[in-house]
Amino acid sequence: MGVARSGGPIPSIGGTLFSELASLCSRLEGTSRRGEKVKCLSAFLRGLGEGEAVPAVLLLTGRALHEANLKALNVSSSTILRALERIEGGQAALLERPPTISEVSRALREMASASGEGSRRRRERILIGLLGRMGPMEREYFVRMLLGEMRIGAVEGVILEAIASAAGVNAKAVKRAYAFLGDLGEVAKRALGAGTGGLEGIGIALFRPLRPMLADMAADPGSALEEHGGRSALEFKLDGARVQIHKRGDRIRIYSRRLADVTESLPDVVDLASGGICSREALLDGEVVAVGDSGRPLPFQALMERFKRIHDVGRMVELIPLRLFLFDALLNDGETLIDRPYEERRAILEEACSQDLMVGSVMAREAVEVGRYLEEAVGKGHEGIVAKSPDGPYSPGTRSRDWLKIKPSQSLDLVIVAAEWGHGRRSGWLSNYHLAARDPRTGEFSIIGKTFKGLTDEEFEEMTKRLLSDKVSESDWGVRVRPSVVVEVAFDEIQRSPVYASGFALRFARITKIRDDKDPSECATLEEVEELYERQFERKGRPSQ
Repeated sequence: MGVARSGGPIPSIGGTLFSELASLCSRLEGTSRRGEKVKCLSAFLRGLGEGEAVPAVLLLTGRALHEANLKALNVSSSTILRALERIEGGQAALLERPPTISEVSRALREMASASGEGSRRRRERILIGLLGRMGPMEREYFVRMLLGEMRIGAVEGVILEAIASAAGVNAKAVKRAYAFLGDLGEVAKRALGAGTGGLEGIGIALFRPLRPMLADMAADPGSALEEHGGRSALEFKLDGARVQIHKRGDRIRIYSRRLADVTESLPDVVDLASGGICSREALLDGEVVAVGDSGRPLPFQALMERFKRIHDVGRMVELIPLRLFLFDALLNDGETLIDRPYEERRAILEEACSQDLMVGSVMAREAVEVGRYLEEAVGKGHEGIVAKSPDGPYSPGTRSRDWLKIKPSQSLDLVIVAAEWGHGRRSGWLSNYHLAARDPRTGEFSIIGKTFKGLTDEEFEEMTKRLLSDKVSESDWGVRVRPSVVVEVAFDEIQRSPVYASGFALRFARITKIRDDKDPSECATLEEVEELYERQFERKGRPSQ
């Protein structure tokens, strides 16, 4: 099978070969121009056969399966290395017929579904069989797909533009569909399968989670009011985990910010929603918070114990009770609300649920009011506050300045991409973490600082285990790891730095939370880092260049 002049694959009776996808990856990696990437991707997607768009898009973004990673596949990096060694050492028989994209996808699903006694050997046999049918280039990109380390610039925005171009539809319609569906593969399937008609009618649907709206960062209380036209609705920024509550009659499902169904882990939250939501049908946005005997919030890591728990849930409900706080209504009794202003959605929310489930809200017109509310929030154990534009819509999947976080100290969500072995008391632990932000143009992660501060001894030990299971390479100083662990990092200021390729460095960085509820794609971007850097000079002098 060759490659068409347009850059797309030439159809084949057996389906598009995986080698065509690997060749596309090579072309994408060879250009830094966004327009050229979109053009190559669009041509490739147009040439795919039926059912190939979904696995192709997922593989290109390094997801392997829907929202999957190595843990979902139950394949460790050491298993991958062992399989490669067997093939390269001639211990595994190489088959001549190369695999198609669909065959690679089926093999990955088989690996993910393998369970019980002998499942590890079965997954390894499938992996060896697949790698054995690939040439060196296909093997390289396939392993990078499994590790989530594509580094070819096929980022979310580029893929969505390419889908729109390939389908001949408006890019805004594709992006909106993605906000509602939360799945790049499904968007590609609908857009490419039926053109404009495939995207018509996509909206909010109960029991299909949509990507949440996200808040941007305010420089100070006064700037939030200014951006919102002199009036902001203020809410406590809770130290919790984002949830969507979907309700129809007696049926209730709960989804995390990563769109995972966490209902079975949170039976107490289901009970709270069942007793406190009056509407027959509702899709509500909120947070759950772990609380202690005093009623004050427990540390975020205690909450994550509940979210990850799939066994012995009843005992954990007693040990770590949760409270549900709702702050937005996206759908109520059949009516979609996201395009209505915040004030109207808030009024509907107040009618849809009991008062004890709602996040408090006050309207502010003066910076001093915002400052007082911030002090009150911190005094009650919360992170800070969120200032919301009374006229703003709910924008799924968007980080919008209609919502602005205000905290007593600045913080960024960053990804650990490497770690150094500790010394002295931290000997034997990976403890100096290399922290990276995402470059939205390429999808790569660029280091903006290091820190060994913020974790307890128990957390150092647990983090060492996690990072070693995700390692890509190892040397005397430490390990380079697959970007999978997101941490919230507080800092005093952002500085220009020639040390890191990003051009930035964090001063006095320290980890405040391990954000297991967040995907690496949700971490801060270099654009956000630069914006925060520039905002510093609204209250400080600018250094000479």
